[in-house]
Amino acid sequence: MGLLEFNKLPINTLVGADWKTFNAITKGREIDAAYKGKYRLTKAVCRLLSTLAPLQNGRYEKRLASQPLEHDPVFILGHWRSGTTFVHNVFSCDKHFGYNTTYQTVFPHLMMWGQPFFKKNMSWLMPDKRPTDNMELAVDLPQEEEFALANMMPYTYYNFWFLPKYQQEYADKYLLFNDITEKELKVFEEVFVKLIKISLWNTHGTQFLSKNPPHTGRVKELVKMFPNAKFVYLMRNPYTVFESTRSFFTNTIQPLKLQDISNEELENNILSIYAKLYHKYEADKSCIPAGNLIEVKFEDFEADAMGMTEKIYHDLSIPGFAEARADIEKYVGGKKGYKKNKYKYDDRTVQLVQDNWNFALDQWNYEL
Repeated sequence: MGLLEFNKLPINTLVGADWKTFNAITKGREIDAAYKGKYRLTKAVCRLLSTLAPLQNGRYEKRLASQPLEHDPVFILGHWRSGTTFVHNVFSCDKHFGYNTTYQTVFPHLMMWGQPFFKKNMSWLMPDKRPTDNMELAVDLPQEEEFALANMMPYTYYNFWFLPKYQQEYADKYLLFNDITEKELKVFEEVFVKLIKISLWNTHGTQFLSKNPPHTGRVKELVKMFPNAKFVYLMRNPYTVFESTRSFFTNTIQPLKLQDISNEELENNILSIYAKLYHKYEADKSCIPAGNLIEVKFEDFEADAMGMTEKIYHDLSIPGFAEARADIEKYVGGKKGYKKNKYKYDDRTVQLVQDNWNFALDQWNYEL
């Protein structure tokens, strides 16, 4: 157990942003009175740490910038709380994969310089389990890269964690890329490739393994960037996804936000953005070349993680399963007995899902 409780953090994760990104995200945005102290402390720490960013930039340009990627990535897609973390952890047991780490999400500019010192202190302070679902937390464990991207550029959906009043705007521009400009998209592409190269260098992998729910809305752009990328799309019972996402967002946003948002508004955003993300993926998945996409119900994966993992490797022609089998079996075996959160669906929840997400219930054949 770390010294700090997640819901009582005195700063938020923007401490790891570079100074230009911090200013671009917060410029012209109001900070609610209750969070001005957290904002000022976060800004001060960010200003101090960002002076170290040029040290990494110099090393990156010298060692990695000109190096081509050996393989296009494997992307694990799906709405939040669809089982993407578990699948990511299973596949990351394969040592040929590289990935973004939890430390990297907070301090992406302190990877190639200063990592041992800052990682040790982060490990000492952070809790060892996620507050929402008891999944393990550790500085070197795989993590979704959107948090890191939010500290490397201002063009990411996760700006909403800090400024939730603009969640719908961020969704349309940076989750679905509907309103993103050519200049912003170019920055996104360049920064994402940089993150991939540093992630592979850090974890000694040869192929990047991505777990990032926001990428579910960016399939068309990802295929343009990585024509032979592989995609694993996870579906999960929408009743469970709604309950779990509402709990996850409500709890996670508390120590990160610099503005207030009501539970009702957050709930409405979840209902709306789920539908937008679903339809964007369905519209764009035809861009993925034949043989590069597999769609999986998380309930099936959870019931037979080894069998489904082998099937995904086979169907997507991903090499290395035989070599990774023992490590994957060890991880999966260690998760037996893990106690998941149990959800009870009240009448209101059932009605909300049926009224707003009936398209997913029908297409995927889910029942209460």
